[in-house]
Amino acid sequence: MTQSTAPVRPKRAAKPQGQWKIDGQQPLNHNEELKAADDGLNVRERIEQIYALKGFDSIDPDDLHGRFRWWGLYTQRAQGIPGGKTATLEPHELEDKYFMLRVRIDGGALSTEQLRVIAGISTEFARDTADFTDRQNIQLHWVDVVDVPEIWRRLEAVGLNTTEACGDVPRVILGSPVAGIAKNEIIDPTPVIQEIARRYVGNPEFSNLPRKYKTAITGHPNQDVVHEINDFALVGVVHPELGAGYDLWVGGGLSANPRLGERLGAFVSEENAAEVWEGVTSIFRDYGFRRLRNRARLKFLLADWGTEKFRRVLQDEYLGYELPDGPPAAKPEESGDHSGVHEQKDGRFYVGLTPPVGRVSGRILGRLADLVEAAGSTRLRTTPHQKVIALDIPAEQIDTFTTAVQELGLDPFPGLIKRSAIACTGIEFCKLAIVDTKDTTIDAVKKIESRLADHEGKLPKALSLHVNGCPNSCARIQTADIGLKGQLITNAEGEQVSGFQVHLGGTLAGFENGEAGLGRTVRGLKVAADELPEYVERVVKSYSTHAEDNESFAAWAHRADEEKLV
Repeated sequence: MTQSTAPVRPKRAAKPQGQWKIDGQQPLNHNEELKAADDGLNVRERIEQIYALKGFDSIDPDDLHGRFRWWGLYTQRAQGIPGGKTATLEPHELEDKYFMLRVRIDGGALSTEQLRVIAGISTEFARDTADFTDRQNIQLHWVDVVDVPEIWRRLEAVGLNTTEACGDVPRVILGSPVAGIAKNEIIDPTPVIQEIARRYVGNPEFSNLPRKYKTAITGHPNQDVVHEINDFALVGVVHPELGAGYDLWVGGGLSANPRLGERLGAFVSEENAAEVWEGVTSIFRDYGFRRLRNRARLKFLLADWGTEKFRRVLQDEYLGYELPDGPPAAKPEESGDHSGVHEQKDGRFYVGLTPPVGRVSGRILGRLADLVEAAGSTRLRTTPHQKVIALDIPAEQIDTFTTAVQELGLDPFPGLIKRSAIACTGIEFCKLAIVDTKDTTIDAVKKIESRLADHEGKLPKALSLHVNGCPNSCARIQTADIGLKGQLITNAEGEQVSGFQVHLGGTLAGFENGEAGLGRTVRGLKVAADELPEYVERVVKSYSTHAEDNESFAAWAHRADEEKLV
């Protein structure tokens, strides 16, 4: 009997992913076409010479919705559009003729002179708006394109800029907010942050990356820059033979497909750090997936390659030398948010201040600059926790200073919930948002702390509450003890109302948990915005009743039965 054989079809070639070193540089989507047609950095000249003179309606759509981001500008949401319209309207139907402007602050380092300039820009050009972000920037709203050249002139006169504050570029470099002053610092990251910014920010070699690219560098033992959710991160360690340096992490990121970064097991010296940053960033530029934007972050390439291949390509193709193996960082012993009053290594003090979910104003910023100077200092730092730190305060000025800043609404001694609360921009200004975040969180925090006032002895040592207005994760909901993702929900009366899907038990490296982990979702667990205080009170009291001795909230939330979490 003759066996029939069907023709063997050739294996279909995998679709090109837009990896420049493999597939070539032919653009595979409109975003890539836009970047190939004209570098985003070039739009500054058009802003200054055309758009600022002729106004909003003269702006080319590809510049407006693409290249403006390379200079820190996003159109903001038009007022009065409800969350239910977010997914049904086109971007141009959602946007106003005003901009959010993001001031880039690498390492969070600010002088009182710089802060006063930002304050003046806020009051004169941005309707007195200002927010500290969870990436150490300051964001302003209501900015008119006609005012942008003058804003740039003022910022750049004091050493600030908005260069690559948004876009498919190297974003602001997170740095330890207490770099160079902390008593227990392993290594001061300031020289590395400054060198990377000097060499690469605004450099056309890296102004066309597959997507945004986030960097974090710390030499503090409390690991205070959320390094696990950045594309490139350096964490201070002491090598047994080579001394103080950095442990290298790559490939972290959240959004709708969260993935924590991973150690490459490599030790990086201060002298080599900028070069290693260039190597990792070049890998992203050359091998990153560009075909689909939802798979274009470095985390997807790392997932495909693994850490061993990634390190080998870095060393063989980009560095030309082997990095020494290095030890992991030790477990943090304290919170890395730097709230409160702490002695510096020079005997002066730094004071960590908590504005409510980062919300301030130009008036408050100007007054803060005055108070810092009155206390004998000229230095501040922003933090990755929507806070600001006053540095170099003499001991004899602490009481006067802390009393004065409290009157401004900047709390040096916040309660458990206020201290940890982070909220994204939300529907007030963001075109992606579905619900309000800032005001909702500020109101909820007050009510939650009041409800838990008689429960103080049974509360966890730390409890993070992060509130996001859409399915993205600008407020890092997957790494919070209680993370809330904004959406419209149906209440008991059958009405559509603002609410949140609940994530529980997320954490970054901390003194309670040691290792980072993503939160869990409980099927169907959604909370209406106006019921948020009651829910948080309920779940915290459930934790204090059922947790084991010294068990963190995150650990309990992952093992608890669902009925204890609702």
